[in-house]
Amino acid sequence: MKHFILASTSTLYGEGYLEYLQPAIKQLYAGVDEIVFVPYARPNGISHDDYTAKAAEAFAKAGIRVRGLHTFADPAAAIKSAKGFFTGGGNTFLLVKQLHELSLMKVLAEAVLNGTPYMGCSAGSNIGGVTMQTTNDMPIVYPPSFNTMGLIPYNLNPHYLDPIAGSQHMGETRETRIREFHTQNNTPVIGLREGSWIYAKGEQLTLEGKLSARIFLAGAEPYELPTGSSLSGL
Repeated sequence: MKHFILASTSTLYGEGYLEYLQPAIKQLYAGVDEIVFVPYARPNGISHDDYTAKAAEAFAKAGIRVRGLHTFADPAAAIKSAKGFFTGGGNTFLLVKQLHELSLMKVLAEAVLNGTPYMGCSAGSNIGGVTMQTTNDMPIVYPPSFNTMGLIPYNLNPHYLDPIAGSQHMGETRETRIREFHTQNNTPVIGLREGSWIYAKGEQLTLEGKLSARIFLAGAEPYELPTGSSLSGL
């Protein structure tokens, strides 16, 4: 049975790393004592070892040990035998490039779809969608493919920001960029605001957290989906 979380962010303003997700972590990984961490997104250029240590400190609060995927001689075998996964945020282009070049994207997707618990934040959530094409990140590297795990039949835009009234910023809003995406693609896009996440258990897919999500469909006006709503029928 599929069981995963795709969260907009790892850290809320004024809180510690993964602090707001601790209750969800305990629910998702119930009975799991060790998980594999995918550190490839490297936020701020952090090393794989340092990023894994940061994740390990947060998961220790839930009594869960963490091993970095980069430490295994055979990462594909590690994924197949893992009890659970967490993929942290950072640069989605870098994360996707690494997973494809190591031939791990499909292996990871199969493990999650077969029931191994998974949590992603930001870039780690982007790879749960159909493609990574609605990420906010700069293309600092060139991945072999934009295709990602396809755990959900949508794309995500984590850290979704609403236009700020009175702002003098002249760059594109998130809504503008997603509309541009829909001139070339039909995949629905979920704008996930900070502190929100998608929770999947079996065939149930729901929006969790305190805030609504912004739903974008090709050829239609975007609309708000209240927290607690099902995402299965988009």
